[in-house]
Amino acid sequence: MPKDEKSRRDLVSLRENKKDSNNFGGELNRIGKETPEGLWTKCKNCEEIIYNKELEENFKVCPKCGYYFRLSARERIALLLEPKSFREYDKNLFPADPLSFTANQSYQEKIVEDQKKTALKEAAVAGEGFIGEHQAVCGFLDFEFLGGSMGSVVGEKVTRAIEKAIKKKLPLIIVSASGGARMQEGILSLMQMGKTASALAKFSEKGLPFISILTDPTTGGVSASFAFLGDIILAEPKALIGFAGPRVIEQTIRQPLPEGFQQAEFLLKHGMIDLIVERKETKKILIRLLNFSKPR
Repeated sequence: MPKDEKSRRDLVSLRENKKDSNNFGGELNRIGKETPEGLWTKCKNCEEIIYNKELEENFKVCPKCGYYFRLSARERIALLLEPKSFREYDKNLFPADPLSFTANQSYQEKIVEDQKKTALKEAAVAGEGFIGEHQAVCGFLDFEFLGGSMGSVVGEKVTRAIEKAIKKKLPLIIVSASGGARMQEGILSLMQMGKTASALAKFSEKGLPFISILTDPTTGGVSASFAFLGDIILAEPKALIGFAGPRVIEQTIRQPLPEGFQQAEFLLKHGMIDLIVERKETKKILIRLLNFSKPR
């Protein structure tokens, strides 16, 4: 029997016998030592140990509690677009360091570190591909790259993607996952808010559809610019969505915030977004929306 399959069966057996608490911890440690690395993931919410293959087959959603693990930009592309249909735009744009910014490490060192970690040049990936039979221009932010923050390159990629959609008369879809503007670029990062919003205003004048998908987290300058300018705004369940963090808001207004404040469900209830969509249903919903917006 393969080693990983034996470990999986052992762990399943242990789950069925959790009442034997004295023995459970020792046995779990034994299995952990025997199991090759990269086969299991621990849920950050319920702490269930999940077989990675099972997690991937469930679109990186915990099968026990429904916790949504974050997806990379490449994983989003694989989830939403037809296989091998994606053609990337501007993949050789690199960030500069206009302020020679240094904190615990220099901005340039952090950029190189995250480029190695994610195999991306920047936090945004943009291009065009097919969703079902519909050709569309798409943008994806990757939270693993400097928290998906919007610096000059991310803003430029998003703006160019919008301009391509205008030129080609294609629908636009952007999936956001971001902590906001990138402080290491100072005022240049804040200028991207106006630039992307201005490009979207021109896009809207053409009568083309823009679908914005908000994932955990979508905050700061991204939520205050293009992410909330969609004709239709979708969100994943329990995604953190807002501008400033809850603690900052509480300290400012000096009163407690409502339960679930800044979660997708709260925003839906108060009319800030249009629909909460389960990850496995996102592509189907996009195809239906694109069907509705297709010129007759």
